Amino acid sequence: MTRIAIIIGSTRPGRNGESVARWVLEHAEKRDGVEYELVDLAEWNLPHLDEPMPAAAGQYANDHTKAWAAKIAEFDGYLFVTPEYNHSTSGALKNAIDFVGSEWYNKAAGFVSYGVFGGARAVEHLRLVLSQLQVATVSAFVGLSLQHDFENWSLKPTAAAEAGLTPVFDQLESWSAALATVRDAAAEEDVAA
Repeated sequence: MTRIAIIIGSTRPGRNGESVARWVLEHAEKRDGVEYELVDLAEWNLPHLDEPMPAAAGQYANDHTKAWAAKIAEFDGYLFVTPEYNHSTSGALKNAIDFVGSEWYNKAAGFVSYGVFGGARAVEHLRLVLSQLQVATVSAFVGLSLQHDFENWSLKPTAAAEAGLTPVFDQLESWSAALATVRDAAAEEDVAA
């Protein structure tokens, strides 16, 4: 079964990310043939990147990195729930991505963002970062506006935002399943070598 992590990309106290991620999960759990799981960066307590070797080397020294790598490796795809802070994603999410390397490779990612302008600039920055990690990002995404999809800082998504989840799920699930064949071929090459 295809497994997809819904990664809560903010650790800020009072964040909107958790309510957005739970809303996404509520809709995701209605889907057949795929398993979604919340992964909350606030629960991982990752320090600022403290590995002596680059992640691409795959030589993790710290227990927190090894645990994070094992968690990321469990999934076929990722749905990032990201705020937009200063025209980009959160530092906590970028840091978490940078901790590991090959665990991200040949997988798919989708996005649900939120911010004054729907978080679109955060998504664009994440697309650039993830492309370096061989993550295929799907074109559909949901951008929640703080003016239209929240009321007194509480999530109240519009019907359009809710409808926008379906193409995100559809694309992410199909790309995640398709890229399993790429990962399988790469694993076979590693065994043969």
